[in-house]
Parts: sequence; C-alpha cells; structure tokens
Amino acid sequence: MNETISYFTTLPFLELIAVVTALLYVVLAAKVNIWCWPAALVSTLLYTAIFYEVYLWMDSLLQVYYMVMAVYGWYSWRNSNKLSYQNTQVIEITKWSVNKHIKIIAILSCISVGLGWLMSNYTIADFPYFDSATTVFAIFTTYLVVIKVLENWLYWIVIDLVSIYLYIEKDLTPTAVLFGLYVVLAIYGYVQWRKMYEVAVTNSAITDSAVAN
Repeated sequence: MNETISYFTTLPFLELIAVVTALLYVVLAAKVNIWCWPAALVSTLLYTAIFYEVYLWMDSLLQVYYMVMAVYGWYSWRNSNKLSYQNTQVIEITKWSVNKHIKIIAILSCISVGLGWLMSNYTIADFPYFDSATTVFAIFTTYLVVIKVLENWLYWIVIDLVSIYLYIEKDLTPTAVLFGLYVVLAIYGYVQWRKMYEVAVTNSAITDSAVAN
C-alpha cells in the first residue's frame, strides 16, 4: 500500500494528468456525458507518448486506436443527442441479446487465441494469451461504448479483472490499483446505464400507448 501511495504522489506531471483524465473519462461515460470523449482524447494522447518512450509500442499503438475512437465517439454521441432532442422516442442506450453476445465472445476468443499463439511462438511476451485477449476485447468494447450498448460495462469488468491479475504478476501494483478503481467504476456505469435504459424503455412504451389511443 505504501508503494502505491508513493507512486501516485510522485507521478510525473504528464502521467498524473493521463491518470486523472482516464478516470474522468470512465466517470463521465457512466453518466453518458459527451465530455467523456475529450477526457479520453487527452488521456490517450498522453499515454501514446508515455508508452512509446518506455518502448511499450504495442500499448502505444492501442492508445492511437483509442484516440481515433474518442473522436468518433464525440461525433457519434453529439449526433445521437441532437436526434434525441428532436424525437423523444429515441432510446440512446441499447441492449443486445445474450445469443448475440455469445457469438461475439466466441469470435473474439478465437481471434485472441490466434494472436496469443503468434505472440507465444514468435515473441518473448509474457502471458501472451491473456494479453491478447484483453487487447482484442478492449478494442471491441470501446466500440460498444461509442454505440451505447449497455453490456459494454460487463465486458470492461472482466477485462479489468484479468488486467489486474496480469499487473500483479508483473509487480505493477499501482497500475493494478488503478484497474481496481476501473472495476468499481464499471459496476457503477452498468447500474447507471441500466437505470437510464429502463426509464427510456418505459417512457417509450407510454408514448407509443398514448399515440395508439
């Protein structure tokens, strides 16, 4: 615990901003606040440079993807908000069926195993299968956030829990603590989005009933 406290109190300025904006992104996303995307853009921009400087080039490349998705997320949510303002029957947050998620998880798992095998046989990477899985699922789950699929938070909970295990095994205790916060925020995000989804569905049903009558 002392190591974790010491780490966060001695963070370089830019890394501190990256951590704060990363947490701010999750909190704002949980509230379906469009300003989560500028926070994500700042965080990923900084982490791109940070990871590149310490030769974590794959992580740096992943941050570039997150940067692109932050821009896409801003424009997607902005257009969605305009549509919702004009038509109160629009339900912004959507929910996918269990069968659809099972198919997607199966496909992503196959991709993860394939990438894990390549990393295991052609690189010196540690935990190649877990590392591949968290990366593949994180890429897909970021897209779910953009298109406002409720279950994205459930994916993040699992991804973050696996990441915590990896970081503990690599003695990256402060990062593991950070991802522990992500788990808590992901649970909070799921609860908040579910409430908003259920309210929107109820309001839509009432409106449809009134129109029909």
